[in-house]
Amino acid sequence: MLIFLDTETTGLEIKDRLCALGMITEEMNHFELINPGKKIPPSASAIHHITNEMVSDAPSFSQSISAEQLKSLNTPENILVSHNAPFELSMLEKEGITWQGSVIDTLKCSKSLMDDLEGYSLQFLRYELRLYRDEIRVFAEAGIPIIAHHALSDALHTRMILDYLLDLADMDRLIEISKSHVLLSRLPFGKYAKKRIEEIALKDPGYLKWMSESLMDMDEDLRYSIGYYLNRL
Repeated sequence: MLIFLDTETTGLEIKDRLCALGMITEEMNHFELINPGKKIPPSASAIHHITNEMVSDAPSFSQSISAEQLKSLNTPENILVSHNAPFELSMLEKEGITWQGSVIDTLKCSKSLMDDLEGYSLQFLRYELRLYRDEIRVFAEAGIPIIAHHALSDALHTRMILDYLLDLADMDRLIEISKSHVLLSRLPFGKYAKKRIEEIALKDPGYLKWMSESLMDMDEDLRYSIGYYLNRL
């Protein structure tokens, strides 16, 4: 079974926790607010529009329906599909759930199979891949409103991205890509944005070394790619 998962959180740091979870399977659409046990900062609310008042009476994750459902679905034969799966899995592990099945990371697979795009965020791909042409029908059939940065809406857009990716590679290949580092060819940001990392390594290796040593929240595939090209010098 495929399980499409998206979460909203109090932030992106180690101390942050879940404040909402959206999940789609062939049998259900599930959304639930979660009391994170800590304050949701305005910077996070500005993205997902979840406030402290909204979660004040919500259950903790351990007492939530989401926890019960995930525990029942956490079996080796099920496949979890998420956009930036390592982050989602790390958030679940904070709540005591270590995923047992296979994983498809649509972010990593998009980077690997479409390496010439300007961006890979969920909302960017929504427009780059022209998912909007079919999303009204798809969302209406699922009974889900289209709301960017809402966990259930984002889970359905993740399903649409997977459908697109399956025209480029089969399920086994997507699972394999999701396990591996993706070798990126271009730098996504900075003063050399969109330039080939291999060329930057030859012309200005110091800049790449600075990025790798200074940007602690750098994407794991970008860090791997920078190291790969620097080691070839």
